[in-house]
Amino acid sequence: MKRGIILILSLCLLITGFAQGQVQKAKAHWTYSFSKPEVKKGETVDLIFTATIDKDWYMYSSDFDPDLGPMLTTFTFEKNNTFETVGKLKPQNPKTKFEEVWQGNVRYFEGKGVFKQTVKILADNPVIKGSSEYQTCSHVSGLCIPGGEDFEFKGLKVAAATIATEQPTVGAATPADKPAATPTTASAASASSNDTSIAVSAGDIPATGDSSAAIEAAPTSVSEASGVVASGAETPAAGGSLLGFALAAFLSGLLALLTPCVFPIIPMTVSFFTHQERGKFKAFLYGISIILIYTLIGTVVSRLNGPAFANFLSTHWLPNLLFFAIFITFGLSFLGLFEIVLPSGFVNKMDQKADQGGYAGVFFMAFTLVLVSFSCTGPIVGSLLVASAGGEVVKPIVGMAAFSAAFAIPFTSFALFPQWLKSLPKSGGWLNTVKVVLGFLELALALKFFSIADQVYHWHLLDREVYLAFWIVIFALLGFYLLGKIRTPHDSPIEKVSVPRLLLSIITFTFVVYMIPGMWGAPLKALAGYLPPQSTLDFDLNKRSAAAANPSVLSGEARKYSDLFHLPHELEGFFDYQEALAYAKKVNKPVFIDFTGHGCVNCREMEARVWVDPAVLQRLNNDYVIVALYVDDKTELPEAQWYTSKYDNKVKKTIGAQNADLQIVKYNNNAQPHYCLVDHEGNLLVAPKNYDLDPAKFAAFLDSGKAAFLKK
Repeated sequence: MKRGIILILSLCLLITGFAQGQVQKAKAHWTYSFSKPEVKKGETVDLIFTATIDKDWYMYSSDFDPDLGPMLTTFTFEKNNTFETVGKLKPQNPKTKFEEVWQGNVRYFEGKGVFKQTVKILADNPVIKGSSEYQTCSHVSGLCIPGGEDFEFKGLKVAAATIATEQPTVGAATPADKPAATPTTASAASASSNDTSIAVSAGDIPATGDSSAAIEAAPTSVSEASGVVASGAETPAAGGSLLGFALAAFLSGLLALLTPCVFPIIPMTVSFFTHQERGKFKAFLYGISIILIYTLIGTVVSRLNGPAFANFLSTHWLPNLLFFAIFITFGLSFLGLFEIVLPSGFVNKMDQKADQGGYAGVFFMAFTLVLVSFSCTGPIVGSLLVASAGGEVVKPIVGMAAFSAAFAIPFTSFALFPQWLKSLPKSGGWLNTVKVVLGFLELALALKFFSIADQVYHWHLLDREVYLAFWIVIFALLGFYLLGKIRTPHDSPIEKVSVPRLLLSIITFTFVVYMIPGMWGAPLKALAGYLPPQSTLDFDLNKRSAAAANPSVLSGEARKYSDLFHLPHELEGFFDYQEALAYAKKVNKPVFIDFTGHGCVNCREMEARVWVDPAVLQRLNNDYVIVALYVDDKTELPEAQWYTSKYDNKVKKTIGAQNADLQIVKYNNNAQPHYCLVDHEGNLLVAPKNYDLDPAKFAAFLDSGKAAFLKK
């Protein structure tokens, strides 16, 4: 135990020392050149400032709000009569991101930064010199260092002027500007200078007839794609304090404990540790295992398979049906159908090697928690996986460790709790009652895993009304059990119902009555995320009344996949990226992109609690063209529509794989829900938004996107 703690502390110190060591090396190296070697008096020439930036560091550009907070790159010239500046300083293809600490969009360079300043030459021997100020920041530690140096441009040949011809100044494209004109030229220029960091903005990519072509034309790495992303809090690659990032990851982990994918593990944990020897030691080992496994999976898996693997793990039929079977087995065992015991021969061996066997079980419990939690970890884990696959090392490890620690602390406490139960008197058979109640809960929660696979693969075996019917019956039986009307094999007869059991039965039957209207379309907001979508109901009174009051405006539009997917609340929209952009251009509206998933419980909660708000619903209906892009759908497309992603070099065959690839490449994010407001070319209008249950903030988000679209 002590060795394990020392190992973890040493690892933390090593990571911290590495991050601090990077601070001492942070700097930018400058070179200065002219866009052409010779000019005539009265002509213009571009001064080219080139900064070579250290690895894992970035430098702020000069073309964003100077009052936002960071230090912009500036060049101050010593004025004289040999030259004069023309127009403003022009940074060449900086990247864009939203920085949480400044609450705004910043522009920056990685690897190499290039600035150009047009000047008019007024004398034979121009004296062009001055000083620079800039700021470099570390992606690893989040620390920022101001910098500056003197500069001087030498070596320009000035020929005698003939007829003074005024060159176009502001906004004119000099020969040095041409490399930014097209993606192919930019690539050539980049290759000639060994520069792989200056990317072509995805906003310059022409819209094509199909989404695969658009993705092929898009940037080919996360570092390139970040040049078009205005999202920041969701992108861990953004600057900022490493400690602040770890704290945000930890708080996100605490919030994720409240999600439906994590709660089912709690009764399993309590049951498992109830009968363990040396339970306190194993409980601490359980917590350490959670941290180590979660960090290992989050970093190694993303390195080897990319962020799409986590999506596969949480939505593929095999792991979901496996978890369904595990929870059903536990539930039936808790009800008394059988006892989960090891074979006698194996038990004898385990008696001889008790420590080894017990530790394997602890590791299995921790591993189960890690796998199940992948379904609901939300924006922070999705972004960490993107960062890991994109080259980040220290920050994803620290973030994943902090996130998993949020799981480890409370679950270690739950693991310790059974020891307290053992110390209590075993009178009245109340321990068996707790076990049976957990058994009913296990049966109910098991359905969630089957439901995810059912939605992803469109089996339609567990639609909303079937799911609700199971829950109504299960919880009704639980209510009768609490009243003593039902007895399981190990229960003692109940002569009198205690007040606590009576109160619990009242709560249970109230919950049953609450669910019954859901069979005919009641929204059941309290269960948002646990239930299949409203659209899977065969008979929905709300849908029928809404359809009568709001006739379809898209009935004449050919919409791909409208037989597979449906928007909530009778909203109308598209399920194909290019179709939505084309229709938005036709009706001159901005596009609301909903990156969602069948297995995304937070997506369903947003739809049930935020989208349903009248102010939000009115804006979605009237101001936007909606497109819902499911990133986990397994529907295979015709082979002619397959393509190989330049992001991970894997063939994208399904609707979900292509939508997920679009989100990563074009919008540099892998979290769901992820909402983007874009123009007709798919360019972001404002910073994207993720999980936020405040309808007023979401309405303001929609208003800001509409205002940006009208202004543009």
